[in-house]
Amino acid sequence: MKTALLEGKKPAHFDKHIVGNLLLDVAPADEVRDEPMLIGVRNEAGEIFRLIGASTLNSFMNAGEELFDLGLIDELQDLEEQKEGCDAIFSEP
Repeated sequence: MKTALLEGKKPAHFDKHIVGNLLLDVAPADEVRDEPMLIGVRNEAGEIFRLIGASTLNSFMNAGEELFDLGLIDELQDLEEQKEGCDAIFSEP
């Protein structure tokens, strides 16, 4: 999976756990957005600061499970459509 920090957005205090628990390759944001499935992660200010791009449903689901295990919730869990260009958006409850 590819990931990028978004320019001008402050990483959340839990970001080091995301990087530590998921196997991620750092890439430019445009390259991450090219992946078929996108996960956004919000900071304490409610801004998406990190994008994670998954090339397969399996990797998308695995990333979601890891983020859930970190205590984050998926805002889009009960929605069928994308929001802010993401298929899932994780944040603290």
